[in-house]
Amino acid sequence: MLIAPSLLAADFANLQRDIEMVNHSEADWFHLDVMDGVFVPNISYGMPVIQAIGKYAQKPLDVHLMIIDPDRYIDTFATLGSAILSVHYEACTHLHRTLQAIKQKGMKAGVALNPHTPINVLEDIIEEVEVLVLMSVNPGFGGQSFIENTYKKVRQAKELILKRNSSTLIEVDGGVNVKNAPKLIEAGADVLVAGSFVFNADNPQEAIASIKK
Repeated sequence: MLIAPSLLAADFANLQRDIEMVNHSEADWFHLDVMDGVFVPNISYGMPVIQAIGKYAQKPLDVHLMIIDPDRYIDTFATLGSAILSVHYEACTHLHRTLQAIKQKGMKAGVALNPHTPINVLEDIIEEVEVLVLMSVNPGFGGQSFIENTYKKVRQAKELILKRNSSTLIEVDGGVNVKNAPKLIEAGADVLVAGSFVFNADNPQEAIASIKK
């Protein structure tokens, strides 16, 4: 099981400190949410901030694009050192082409699904998806409560992946904490994204370790 703390919940006035904390923790990836204010009703951070994060991060950058027309920025995120680049199914007209373009740049290709989007939309493309990001909150803001239907979606995704003999990792993003983590793993999740639960904790490293256990 992999843990990817979401830097959206970090203290931006002390970003280097929080990056170093993740470096020294049991976390596996850095999760970066990029929002454009169009696809989701919020704006997060752009290229200069990600470049700064990349300078100090010692673990892979897991970049989640919550933006329209993500194809325009594939080259840029490859240059910034992204290890995983996930695009939203709902934002891509030619998803297969987008995934191929991401892979050609040497990154793992991910697809994110909004809470209302069913798993079966990926029936014909799951073999091409290296990371499937299931949104367990409505995308756009940190600190939301977990949507209970996510367990069912994780199980459905696992079923599809096994049926197609695919090696897709299931990543759950939003409202993850020490209570729902075991149930998500049991349902078939491989990667858990935790933001507020980690960065709002008195001891963030211990919070990461508690999910890892």
